Amino acid sequence: MMLTFICYPRCTTCQKAKTLLDSFHARYETRDIKTDNPNYVELKAWLALSELPVRKFFNTSGVLYKSLALKEKLRVMSDDECLKLLATDGMLVKRPLLVGECRVLVGFNRDEWESVFTEHDRKNLI
Repeated sequence: MMLTFICYPRCTTCQKAKTLLDSFHARYETRDIKTDNPNYVELKAWLALSELPVRKFFNTSGVLYKSLALKEKLRVMSDDECLKLLATDGMLVKRPLLVGECRVLVGFNRDEWESVFTEHDRKNLI
């Protein structure tokens, strides 16, 4: 299976992640999070694979997150409500995401992303 790299091409963090993927000669397809927003079903599946709380999927530094005052609202929202909200606009979703068959990485942490390309972890991603 090929990896899916979900990013906002103008984002410098996403550009750094892409450079890292390319340095490992990773096979991936790119998906622009702004023009091809993740849907509810995808987000729900990725949440399960990531083993992260749903709030980690929010782009907390984004303009939209702040304009909607989500910091306070998320505290009382269910996971399902959060996923439905995330599915409304890709700019609410933390980026980049690296989606494999068995694992999803949310946001760019260089050490975590590099670890996927070690022999042991690569088997767990693809």
